[in-house]
Amino acid sequence: MFESKVTFRPEFEGIFKRAAETVAQAPGRINLIGEHVDYNDGLVLPFAIDAVTTAGIAIRDDDEISIVSKQQPQNKVMTNVDALKRKEGEGWSRYVLGVLWALEIDSGIDIYIDGKVPLGAGLSSSAALECSVATALNSRLSRGLTLAELARLTQRAENEYVGVPCGIMDQSISLMGRSGHALLLDCRDLSTTLIPVDFEGFGLQLLIIDTQAHHELVDGGYANRRASCESAVATLGISSLRDLPIAELERVETILDVTTYRRVKHVVTEIDRVRQAVTSLQAKEFEKLGTLLSASHRSLADDYTVSCAELDVAVETALSNGALGARMVGGGFGGSAIALIKESDAGLIGTEIEKAFSNQGFKPPRFFSSLPSDGAKVIN
Repeated sequence: MFESKVTFRPEFEGIFKRAAETVAQAPGRINLIGEHVDYNDGLVLPFAIDAVTTAGIAIRDDDEISIVSKQQPQNKVMTNVDALKRKEGEGWSRYVLGVLWALEIDSGIDIYIDGKVPLGAGLSSSAALECSVATALNSRLSRGLTLAELARLTQRAENEYVGVPCGIMDQSISLMGRSGHALLLDCRDLSTTLIPVDFEGFGLQLLIIDTQAHHELVDGGYANRRASCESAVATLGISSLRDLPIAELERVETILDVTTYRRVKHVVTEIDRVRQAVTSLQAKEFEKLGTLLSASHRSLADDYTVSCAELDVAVETALSNGALGARMVGGGFGGSAIALIKESDAGLIGTEIEKAFSNQGFKPPRFFSSLPSDGAKVIN
C-alpha cells in the first residue's frame, strides 16, 4: 500500500503552521481502462489510490506568493500576483501557479506541499497536486465551487498555464473518488456512476508496476496524438471521436491516412472496452475484465504507439506468469503498468518482472497495490 500519513520535517514545522490555515489532500489515480479517450469525450473507468498530495495554505497581507515542498525544500518558489497574471513560473510549481491563476487569486499566499504520489509513474501526481491546492483554496476562500467545476478549473490550469493538453479524467477522479468503487466518468458531460470493485473479496489484487521509465507529457508525444484525433474529427465532420460508431471504422479507414486511422481505431475500440469492463465488474466476471485489459494494452502499443520497452516487458511477463490481464496506464512513453492477478501469485509475478528487467538492463521496477480510495478532502 502507499504511504499516505501526513508528516512534516521538524525544520519546516514553522512554515507549515503558518501555511495551515486550511489543509487539503487529493489522491493520485489508477485508470482501470479507458486510456487516451478523455480528451475525445469518451468513457473512462479510474479509481483514486491511497497515495495523496497534501497542501497547506495561508492568505498573506501582501501580493507575494511563496511555495515550498517538503520533497524539495531547497527550491522554495517566490513570486507575486503580477507574475501570476503573466503566467510566469518554472518546473513543478507551474501546476500550483496554474490553479492560482485559474481561480483568479489576487492576493498573496503561502503554500506548503507534501507529495506522496510517485512522480513520473503515470499515477497522476500532477492532478493530485492541482486538486489538493484547489480544494484547500475553494474552502479557505469560500468559493463554493462544485467538484465538477473544480475539475474543469484544474484541467484549465494544466492546459493553459502548464501547457499540457490533458483531458479531464485525472482531475475528476482525484476530486470525485469513492472508497471501494471505480468511477465510470463520461468525459463529455462529467456525469458519473460509481461501480463497485471487489478484487479483494475474490482473492484478486491489482498490482501496480512502476517501470521507473519516467515520462513527461510536455515533451510533445501526448500533444501529437491529441492533434491527430482533432484532425480526424475535422476530416470526418463529427464533433468528437465519441460520435464515431465502431461499425464505421472500416469505412473511415479509406478516408484517413494510416497513422491517423490507427489512432482513431484505438479511441473508438477503447471506449467500447470501457463499456464491456463495466459489465464485467458488475457481473464479477474478472477473467473477462482481464482479457479487456490486455486488449487495451495491445491497442495502446500497436495502434496508439504510446508504450515503451519497459511497459511491454512488464505486461508480457505478468501475463506469462498467470495474470488475468495487464496493460500500461497513464499517458504512456514510460510510467506504470497494472496487472490483475491472484493474490497468491503476487510474489512470483513480482520476482519474474524484476528478473526480466534485470536481463534487459532496465532500472529495477517498483511495486505497489491500492484499493479504491476516497477523493480530495479538507483535513484541517
